[in-house]
Amino acid sequence: MFRTLVLATLLGLLCATVDARPFTARDLVTLERVSEPRLSPDGTRLVFVQRSVDVDANKSSFALYETTANGTAPRRLTAAGSNANSPHWSADGKALYFLSNRTGSSQIWRLDATGEARQVTRFPVDVDSFTLAADGNHLAFAAQVDPSCDTLSCTADHAAQRAATKASGTLYTRLFARHWDTWMDSTRAQLFVATLGPEGSVQTEPVRVSRGLDADVPSKPFGDDSEYSFSPNARMIYFSARIAGTTEAWSTNFDLYAAPSDGSRAPTPLTAANLAWDTAPVPSADGRHLYYLAMAKPAHEADRFRIMELDLNTHVAREVAPAWDRSAAALSLAADGHTLYALADDEGVRPLFAIDVASGRVQRVVAGGNVTDYTRAAGITVVVRDALTAPADLYRVDAGVATALTHVNATRLSGVEMGEPEEFHFKGWNGDTVRGYVVKPVGYVAGQRYPVAFLIHGGPQGSWLDDFHYRWNPQTYAGAGFAVVAIDFHGSTGYGQAFTDAISGHWGDRPLEDLQKGWAAAQAQFPFLAADRACALGASYGGYMVYWMAGVWQKPWKCFVDHDGVFDTRFMYYATEELWFEETENSGTQFEHPANYERFNPLNHVADWSVPMLVVQGARDYRVTPDQGVAAFTALQRRGIPSEFLHFPDENHWVLKPQNSVQWHDAVEAWLKRWTAP
Repeated sequence: MFRTLVLATLLGLLCATVDARPFTARDLVTLERVSEPRLSPDGTRLVFVQRSVDVDANKSSFALYETTANGTAPRRLTAAGSNANSPHWSADGKALYFLSNRTGSSQIWRLDATGEARQVTRFPVDVDSFTLAADGNHLAFAAQVDPSCDTLSCTADHAAQRAATKASGTLYTRLFARHWDTWMDSTRAQLFVATLGPEGSVQTEPVRVSRGLDADVPSKPFGDDSEYSFSPNARMIYFSARIAGTTEAWSTNFDLYAAPSDGSRAPTPLTAANLAWDTAPVPSADGRHLYYLAMAKPAHEADRFRIMELDLNTHVAREVAPAWDRSAAALSLAADGHTLYALADDEGVRPLFAIDVASGRVQRVVAGGNVTDYTRAAGITVVVRDALTAPADLYRVDAGVATALTHVNATRLSGVEMGEPEEFHFKGWNGDTVRGYVVKPVGYVAGQRYPVAFLIHGGPQGSWLDDFHYRWNPQTYAGAGFAVVAIDFHGSTGYGQAFTDAISGHWGDRPLEDLQKGWAAAQAQFPFLAADRACALGASYGGYMVYWMAGVWQKPWKCFVDHDGVFDTRFMYYATEELWFEETENSGTQFEHPANYERFNPLNHVADWSVPMLVVQGARDYRVTPDQGVAAFTALQRRGIPSEFLHFPDENHWVLKPQNSVQWHDAVEAWLKRWTAP
């Protein structure tokens, strides 16, 4: 693991020069971001999405770029002034399909080897995501439609009628009433199949293959085209869906369905026997098997995703790698059908893995850093990878060795110095080994002591990875002169399911013990940490822990920063949208098990609060609702504790707008410096 951080440091040193300056939040928000790499079928062309930021306009834009697997200079494929994303190669590799809003609506476009891009769809509703069939004649796409409508134009007509209505109220009869950052309307995400004409355009009304299902396909709020796929002959389409009914807000029972691509009959469930989450269908090339990801625990979002193989003839399912105690993501299948590929958190890093279908043997394809996406074709593997000291770029992987193909931020980071990270381990709760890391401040001088930003991750089933985070990035604190300490307490992912599950029902004791022991271990191992000048910061569950620490572990801290944290666990149950999370973490509903919700309720310890606190809250956060932050600030003010409240009326659980991000970092850094000044 130490080698991983050494790799990250070496990558970061490439950005430093003799006249180095610290990395700042303004650097962070202006960085180019690469994603969605797609190799052409013959491996000769590599297309990817690049995100750029216009800080003055306070918005981002997305464009397609092309390079090769040999790392030639990227060239822009799509025009400025509109967004382009979701690239998909045609099966013959002669055309590239993508989404663009250049005509004012999100539609599918096609770019041939020569010529200008042509619009493929002209639907009266936006296309949210899509995929292509291997036969070259079909595409599947998702769109928000009125379930009562038979045509897309009907949905558009209903939307126009609603917009013209003077009354603004919406009557709800079941949950979800709101989800993530959006109030629900009368539409649902539905899956359609369309036939492509000889010029690659859609000229007829598409068929709704998810018809009759009271479900969003793909799922909300973050579902995408990984949740549906065509059979090799394009006669069937497989997708994941959760039936809403009256239980959607407390159910994670997604099933896989099979439907004829022509819509000739209703979808058929394939995984009804499993009452937990089934998703990400990947058919084998011969059409005999369906590979997918499945959890085993109902109403649980943090159970590990197992890799499953379903025999489509016998309907018998088996787990491919039952001994691999990691949660898989981004599943794909090699062309020969013998090897599966997946990403997974693994002890502080996120590698790409290869899994042998027959034996279940698992190997790392590339180690180190954080792989966020990958593409494979013609024996070539390309990944998107970042690290603690390096934002994401494209890398080609050969025999485990990663070679950079892009350097999209080289100019922006020229002359910028990053803080040096180092990993450490200690014995935490139950005697288990727990991992943490420190990041030295920029300009570190041996023998000096530095104020500390003690970061607490959210989830809580998450991890501090060797990654370049765009919201909670240790380098922004290191650049401001702080040492950083971060602990992967019990509940973190990448250490086995038992380690992850250890937090459920124990939000306030086991992770707290890890944080306390980790803080002590860090001080013992890194004498440059000024323990008397330290502040603790966290968001979501990390924010919960900050509120909890304010009542039960105040002594070491000069200040706290709490972003969208849970202040009252009792009210959290009734205000949040995804109830399955609360019910799993607290072993039932609040009205049936009130003691479980009171056991570690920060509200009950407000009388013991004394440490100055900055509270940050997004008004469009429906996961941890705005009242939580307002209530905590009220408690601080009423008790006379130095406190500030930063409110974002246009942000959700995250701060996403560039100028808001800069404001957030400015406020947080000013708060830390105020209370840790010598």
